[in-house]
Amino acid sequence: MSTTVSQSAYLTAYEAIRDQILNGEIPRGQKLTEDKLASELGVSRTPVREAIRKLEEEGLIKKKKVVNPSETDLRNIFHVRSLLEGDAARSAAEYLSEEKLIRLKECVKIGRNGTVDEIMAANKDFHEIIVQSSNNPFMADVIERMNSIIYLFRKTVVYHNRPFLIDEHEKIYDAILKHQPDQAEELMKKHLRADLEFCLRFIRVE
Repeated sequence: MSTTVSQSAYLTAYEAIRDQILNGEIPRGQKLTEDKLASELGVSRTPVREAIRKLEEEGLIKKKKVVNPSETDLRNIFHVRSLLEGDAARSAAEYLSEEKLIRLKECVKIGRNGTVDEIMAANKDFHEIIVQSSNNPFMADVIERMNSIIYLFRKTVVYHNRPFLIDEHEKIYDAILKHQPDQAEELMKKHLRADLEFCLRFIRVE
């Protein structure tokens, strides 16, 4: 029973702290205090400590401070994404199932017609479907551990209406549908380069 309670407290702390960071309630650069968070969340310090450790692994926290990514950090993150997701797009063009192609097309459709929250979810699903098509659990694990910090940048491109975002998704989808691995890989890398440049504009303004 104590193990279940501990796990529940950890998940409560992890999800609450992560959501506060992603929503901007805990601003970038702010130092996190275990005692204060534990009191606010109604849990002990142990689950808060474990939650912070997990968020450090995901890149949202560094030395108990909410990350404030530099231009170099951003370039490094997108370099890794470009390598992994470019390769995943190539695999998708060769192996993606009919069922997942339908899901991918639906993501594009929602991207054109959905609400902001629906577009955020569809954007996440679009990239996850492609990554999963690699059938490479190590690749999927690396991307999974980056997901929270990727969300911050995905939020920037969606909420600030990056031009041609969904057009690029549609081109990637078409290349995958037509089994064009070289084209799919190049389009994914080009898409992520555009995301990077868009996000860099906001870092420079800040």
